[in-house]
Amino acid sequence: MDMALASSRSSNAGLLPTRLLGAGAALAQAGLGPIGPVTPDSPALDVMTDLTLVKAVITAPRTRLRDVERQMIEAGVRMLFVVGDSPVVEGLITTTDLYGDRPMQRVQQRGLRHDELTAADVMTPLADIDAIALADLRQARVAHVVETLVHHGRNHLLVVDQPDGAAGPRVRGVLSRTQIQRQLGRPIEVPEIAHSFAELGRMLSS
Repeated sequence: MDMALASSRSSNAGLLPTRLLGAGAALAQAGLGPIGPVTPDSPALDVMTDLTLVKAVITAPRTRLRDVERQMIEAGVRMLFVVGDSPVVEGLITTTDLYGDRPMQRVQQRGLRHDELTAADVMTPLADIDAIALADLRQARVAHVVETLVHHGRNHLLVVDQPDGAAGPRVRGVLSRTQIQRQLGRPIEVPEIAHSFAELGRMLSS
C-alpha cells in the first residue's frame, strides 16, 4: 500500500461524518419548561420553569412596547423579565400588559403617544408579584399551585431561593398559568383581583 495513502487514512480516522443542510433547517431553542402531562397530584416542581436550566428571556425597562412584542414573538413566550442595568429584576411584562387596558391608561395619564410607551410604563413591578420559596414548592403538589394562582388572581408566580453566601433572594423559577393549563389539559379560571388602589378604582369604574 502507498505509505502516503495509509498515512492519510490514519490521520482522518477521528473525523465525524458531515453533510450539507440545504434550505429550511430550523433553529433549536430552549423550551419554556416541562412539557409533559401532569395531574393535580403531581409534584409542583413538574410545572416550574427552572431558570437554572432554561435561560430567562429579558428586556430593558426602556424598551418600546413594539419591540417588547417583537421579542416575545421571536422567543415564543408570553412573559419577559424586565431587567435594569445593575442588573436586577425590576418587574415582569406579559402579553396581558401589552394588549390589556394598561397601555391606554398610561397614554391618558401621562399624555404620551402609544408608540412612546416602554416596558417600564406597563410592567408589573417586582414588589407587586407574589413569590413562593423553592423549599415550600418542593413539598407541594400541582393542585396547591393552581389554588395559589386562583387565590391571588395571578397568571404568574415567581419561585425564589437564596444560595449559600448570597446577600438576598434570587428568582429561581416561574409558575405560569398558561404552562400549567397546557400540562393539565384543562383551563384554569383565575378571577381578576385588584392588587393596588389604582387597580381597584379601575375595576370599580369599568
